[in-house]
Amino acid sequence: MIKIHCLRAKGKGFMEKKAGGKRLQGVLLRKVGKAVKEFGMIEQGDRIAVGLSGGKDSYSLLHLLCELRKNSPVKFELVGLTAHNGSPMFQWEKIEGEASALGVPFHLERTEIMNIVREKLRSGSFACAFCARLRRAALYSAALSLGCSKLALGHHLDDCIETLLMNFFFQGAIKAMPPVLRAEKERIVLIRPLYFVPESMLIEYRDEKGFPLIDCGCYLSCDKLGERREMKKLVEELSARYPKARQSALAALKNIEPRYLADEKWHNFIGERFSPENEDGGSDES
Repeated sequence: MIKIHCLRAKGKGFMEKKAGGKRLQGVLLRKVGKAVKEFGMIEQGDRIAVGLSGGKDSYSLLHLLCELRKNSPVKFELVGLTAHNGSPMFQWEKIEGEASALGVPFHLERTEIMNIVREKLRSGSFACAFCARLRRAALYSAALSLGCSKLALGHHLDDCIETLLMNFFFQGAIKAMPPVLRAEKERIVLIRPLYFVPESMLIEYRDEKGFPLIDCGCYLSCDKLGERREMKKLVEELSARYPKARQSALAALKNIEPRYLADEKWHNFIGERFSPENEDGGSDES
């Protein structure tokens, strides 16, 4: 597995090489390196498909993995992978150009996702959420056909927190986005190297790099903001009042205590005996 010291260049570190973008890139690389090391995301000989949508997150992921590979003692391959949604307005050529400029092979997986969403979408459901599930399935299939052992996606810290809140408030479940997930009957591993990166840093990185952002070409009438935008607003408001809110939420994702929840898969409440000091799961302070 990649060691964290592989993120530092000989002599001076990334942050000291150049002003401006290099300082930011150095911070981003350390956060990516921490996720890679802590969760064992990349191993010797991995062939990793990088999901590219044409947005800031996936472009950032591709650039950072390329930089990580330059300084890593662990050898791994990268393949750019885009799922074409079937829209004639989808500007996939810009994505291919970005991958080619980095020397990364590119594969376009053509689908009929737009038509499927239009025909199969249930009343009251969000088209964007359905589309995302179909794209994920297409990426899994394409990555396997390309001989990839792993699929890297550009979900960042804010995505993970927002997903946790969305599931909590709208789906009645306590679940988020894991940094590593075995998928397709464990035939491929999904990794999220941006797990520790806040979105604000990716916005800054996008502005410095000048990524060729594209529109997905969606012509369906749908609410692209929906519940996730509401949760994004909530996280921003909480972070403005409590600056450590994001880090606290991240810590919570790594500190689950099932005995303080009411899930009967974990408890036999009728048969369990609770000690007086733990029965409410909270602090003694009032």
